[in-house]
Amino acid sequence: MEEISDLIADYVQEVEYEKLPREVVHEVERRVVDALANAAYSSRATAAGTLRAVGSYLTGDYRTVDGDAFSPDYAAFYNTFLIRYLDFNDTYLSREPLHPSDMLGGLLAVGAAMGSTGRRLVEAAAVGYEIGVRLCDYSSLRARGFDHVLFLGVAEAAAISKLMGLDRVRTKNAISLSLVPNVALRETRSGALSMWKAGAAADASRNATFAAILAKEGVTGPALPFSGRMGLVNVVLKDVDEKAFKDLGEPRGILRTHIKEYPAEYHAQAAIEAALSMDLEGEVEEVIVETYEAAKTILADDPSKWAPENRETADHSLPFMVSVALVKRRFWLDSYDLIGDPTVRRVMSKVKVVEKEEFTLMYPKKLPVRIRVKTERGTYESYLELPRGHADRPMSDAELIEKARDLGLHDDSINAALSARSLGVRDLVV
Repeated sequence: MEEISDLIADYVQEVEYEKLPREVVHEVERRVVDALANAAYSSRATAAGTLRAVGSYLTGDYRTVDGDAFSPDYAAFYNTFLIRYLDFNDTYLSREPLHPSDMLGGLLAVGAAMGSTGRRLVEAAAVGYEIGVRLCDYSSLRARGFDHVLFLGVAEAAAISKLMGLDRVRTKNAISLSLVPNVALRETRSGALSMWKAGAAADASRNATFAAILAKEGVTGPALPFSGRMGLVNVVLKDVDEKAFKDLGEPRGILRTHIKEYPAEYHAQAAIEAALSMDLEGEVEEVIVETYEAAKTILADDPSKWAPENRETADHSLPFMVSVALVKRRFWLDSYDLIGDPTVRRVMSKVKVVEKEEFTLMYPKKLPVRIRVKTERGTYESYLELPRGHADRPMSDAELIEKARDLGLHDDSINAALSARSLGVRDLVV
């Protein structure tokens, strides 16, 4: 078995901005818009104040996306937490899911401190996305009780190494140092959820940033973090698809990832859209949601998903999100103010979520959902395979800009992000 960290380190050295496909460059810029918009809204949340208080212990001059400054690794943590907090940034779905724009938190922190050009940021992000999606194709962490942020840390370490201009040896060490000490547990996303749902990605970003700094200054890591006797493959993954890292060519992986239209876990996107398309009459008596295994396991795995008590659980609750869409005919960030709404709770109690084997076999190429609603006046049905924002049904630039504005990102920041290749990273942060 080839050591994957060797393949990644080689690839990091090979990618050059000048050879990136034009559509990849533009897509990276679109993801910067999306990430900054998420962070702009999150910066006003109570959680952001909590993180600023933590940051008072970790002072430094690494600038964050909202104008604060902390130590390099905590700036990466803070940025990524803001990007991830709303569960509204991008997604990749394969054997393992990922929110690849989480890694922009570390890249923006390091790039701003280094005075990096936007071209270097785009180049590094393209590398990170490619490695991230390949890792998700390589194996499943979720199936074995481990969390996807483990793959995020590896991809981000590769991306930051590219941004820093590390050589092959130091890049390999950064990857190893981000992976070996930081194997995250899936308990983060099991049952009732906590603030750590966003914190897990932020921690991976912090660890990747610290690992790259360690490697830059000459700290070495284990030589076989993937294939060693006690490495990731033998201890955690077991089942891998070695084809995932064959023929690493142009970094086009970002073009296989998806943007969210609704502020909810990605497996709920199609369900929300399907529910919103239904024009119901009469009181709801029964709701049947047919979906695929991943959606049921992640969004309807526990009684807490029928009785969420906080935002973190609600945005991973298929019963809640479908019920809100059916009752209120819209779904936005203020929908989470309805967690205790008696009408929503009553409809939630009528919801049944069923895995349909046919739909599971269609995943991840399709994300099928069928919703059947019985009311006192009749039966209604809606079926959808791909939500708006999916790579095969993408949001237009105009739709993405509208989303960013709705999240509170100003036009000058939107325009800067869409021109990132021509600017410096410092022009993208406050």
